[in-house]
Amino acid sequence: MRALALFCVLFMASPAFALDGQQRLLGMWKLESWYSEFKATGEKKNFFGDRPNGYLVFTPEKRMLAFVTASQRNKPETDEDRVAAFRSMAAYSGIYRVRGDRWIAKVDVAWDESWIGTEQVRFFRIEGDRLTVTTAFQPNPNLPGQPETRGVLIWRRVKASR
Repeated sequence: MRALALFCVLFMASPAFALDGQQRLLGMWKLESWYSEFKATGEKKNFFGDRPNGYLVFTPEKRMLAFVTASQRNKPETDEDRVAAFRSMAAYSGIYRVRGDRWIAKVDVAWDESWIGTEQVRFFRIEGDRLTVTTAFQPNPNLPGQPETRGVLIWRRVKASR
């Protein structure tokens, strides 16, 4: 039994497994849902509404791009509106690598300048055309001083149109 477990660990850590994960991530994904889960209580909240908008793209050149907005945003007309718009979106891009069940993106452009130069780790699971992405528990940038949360995002692969 130990030998089987060791084999599984080594297989998942192998470059071939990472390549398979990278190949399966390639393409464009449309966001279906996103909720945040509080670490301390397990409570789940849809901070971006029931139907957030967004796309996630992985290219063969190992570039990823994520852009997400809350549902039912208003056109910003005042400074307060612009602040609300900023807080109701997330966007970043960088070069990524796959390690087992996660990808790590070295961020080189982002909606929040504090992300630039960081490595963003995302855990993923692909089942058919569905991609489930989970962040690690961390401070929520929109809830300073509050308990840690993690994001759970469900994406659906976008089929090429002809």
